[in-house]
Amino acid sequence: MLWQPVLLTIELATLTTAILLVVGTPVAWWLARSGAAWKEAVASVVALPLVLPPTVLGFYLLLMLGPDGPGGALARLWGANTLAFTFEALVFGSVLYSLPFMVQPLRTAFEALGDRPMEAAATLRASPLDTFFTVVVPLARRGFLSGAVLSFAHTMGEFGVVLMIGGNIPGRTKVISVAIYDYVETLQWHEAHLLAGGLLAFSFTVILAMMLLERRIGAAQR
Repeated sequence: MLWQPVLLTIELATLTTAILLVVGTPVAWWLARSGAAWKEAVASVVALPLVLPPTVLGFYLLLMLGPDGPGGALARLWGANTLAFTFEALVFGSVLYSLPFMVQPLRTAFEALGDRPMEAAATLRASPLDTFFTVVVPLARRGFLSGAVLSFAHTMGEFGVVLMIGGNIPGRTKVISVAIYDYVETLQWHEAHLLAGGLLAFSFTVILAMMLLERRIGAAQR
């Protein structure tokens, strides 16, 4: 029974991280390279989950995904009444909530590149897309690594947002953080200790591994 929320959380974190790599990369690139006067306003919107209470974000997502919101209208296309309290809702909320953890490291990495690598690639007649994947991505791999690791780890520990929009449905929306809360409420201390201790060990391992990998990558680039 303990493995059910663990596997569900790993699935959620993996899918969320994959989506964020696809969505967050162009956003970070635009923020790093654009000269638009309003780009910092966009950056502020992206960074909102860093300071916004999770329950506030979860509340508005619940309204959006509920029967009276656009999510409800979308769900009715295949006969459902709401997108709330589904695994899909968890993915959507997790992508929004973890977006700054992907965008910020990538933006920093892209800004640190400067113009010279792209100019050099242009002189060799490389297309913008080819330049991005063969020049920018390898040079910014520390940003991609940090963004992916932070997004995955952050999603693993989410509580407020996932509880608001997913509830506590075993096998569908009951992730590790919600399971810990549920076990504590029912005084099942042993199960709560196992899950909480597992998350603590996971968090420490992730941070240590990221620091060691970043140091190795940094040493290789010198």
